[in-house]
Amino acid sequence: MDFSRESEMGYCKNRVILTLRKIHAMLKTLSVLIFAAFFSFQGFAQTDEDGVKAVVSKLFTSMKTADEQVILSCFADNAIMQSIIKDKDGKNTIKSDGVIGFAAFVGKQPQGAADERIVFETIKIDGDLALVWTPYQFFYNGKFSHCGVNVFGLIKASGTWKIHYLIDTRRKDNCK
Repeated sequence: MDFSRESEMGYCKNRVILTLRKIHAMLKTLSVLIFAAFFSFQGFAQTDEDGVKAVVSKLFTSMKTADEQVILSCFADNAIMQSIIKDKDGKNTIKSDGVIGFAAFVGKQPQGAADERIVFETIKIDGDLALVWTPYQFFYNGKFSHCGVNVFGLIKASGTWKIHYLIDTRRKDNCK
């Protein structure tokens, strides 16, 4: 075929336009994919609240499975555990327990024996400090034992939430 110079230029111009349109369409598609990927990964990013809930939940799961090492991993070094209990005269007293002794005791229980069922009622976070309020019911070997409230103080160190302080109440009445 014999093309004139003018028709050759028109043909080339059309091919360039088609190629540019294809490139433009690919760039739009790529932009949409990058945008979607960015926001889908953001959806999987763990918030501080998620991290706080995760470590508290992990504590109670590991109590139920009697896993001493996982229990210990939930706590910061030098963590404090306390319970408000009534003495023989009916007065409130504070009983302190060591985390290592607590974990060892729970680790010796049969799996499923220590079943503390919590509800996350309040979570407050300020930077690397969190406060968690969780009403609970405790069952031992499938039988209701007592209820109360746990109050956790957590700290975030090296990007990981750990329980630094835990105090609870214990009662057998007025349980939901």
